[in-house]
Amino acid sequence: MKIVIDAMGGDNAPQSVVEGAMLAIKSIANLEITLVGDQDKIKPFLTNEEGISILHTTEVITGDDEPVKAVRKKRNASLVLMANEVKEGRADACLSAGNTGALMSAGLFQVGRIKGIERPALSPTLPTLDGKGFVFLDVGANVDAKPKQLLQYGIMGSIYSEKVRGINKPRVGLLNVGTEEGKGNELAKQAYDLLKAAPIHFIGNVESRDILSGVADVVVTDGFSGNVALKTIEGTAEMMFSLLKDTFMSSLKTKLAAGILKKDLKQLKNKLDYAEYGGAGLFGLAAPVIKAHGSSNGRAIFSAIQQTSYMVENEVTKIIENTIHEMNKED
Repeated sequence: MKIVIDAMGGDNAPQSVVEGAMLAIKSIANLEITLVGDQDKIKPFLTNEEGISILHTTEVITGDDEPVKAVRKKRNASLVLMANEVKEGRADACLSAGNTGALMSAGLFQVGRIKGIERPALSPTLPTLDGKGFVFLDVGANVDAKPKQLLQYGIMGSIYSEKVRGINKPRVGLLNVGTEEGKGNELAKQAYDLLKAAPIHFIGNVESRDILSGVADVVVTDGFSGNVALKTIEGTAEMMFSLLKDTFMSSLKTKLAAGILKKDLKQLKNKLDYAEYGGAGLFGLAAPVIKAHGSSNGRAIFSAIQQTSYMVENEVTKIIENTIHEMNKED
């Protein structure tokens, strides 16, 4: 299995990417990794080159670049060369912690969509109270979704949850303003009917206040609503820890309490960090394309590589393609 990684993408690149790659080589059998980026910046962190090669380039797409324009003009950028390795069949999957829009553009232009999939979905796995997490799609790849596209998201999320996350009969919910059938706008109503008839375990509408409690294994919505919900969750978590920090630092007594609870607080923070669950998959592309969190450390990059390898091993892309093909035949 060959995975190619944009070594220059992310806030902590290339160090975190190299560290994550070395952890993955030690832990995952029959894995080969190609790091794409500036070899002079990569090599100081590469203490074990076994199973790891470098595709050298000094060009980089930054967070300030306009995604589509950058992918078309910066043809030797690490992210673009990474996607090209998959397109040319030299790698089975790719991973980047860099510019999300550029990764989506490179995925569409170079890797391409699965036949029958109308639009890909950006799909992170978010934490839940029970520690199992849920797949949330879409969180920004397609802000103007159609009912059929939400149906496809439900199918892709269900297949991924079963094959990669090991969940038997994943529960698929549709994000809505109420749980009753018939709630929501026209998109939600039409998507509900399609999901209800699909070959998945559809449990109906779910409300945003319940998704972190583990009400569903897969939550489906359009990219606009999904991105708003994701950013709200992120902002709430950051605010909560900021308030906790202020409280614990307010007096000598609370500082002593913080010292005693330091380990527990760190565990709580890790539980709420969705980077620990891997990256966000761009589901619907012709090969696994994973977006790791921009602030990923080495451990988070390792989790994303592990997630990518599971997708390759379990032929998730092929299963999605076959399922969509069979459904389209029935239509």
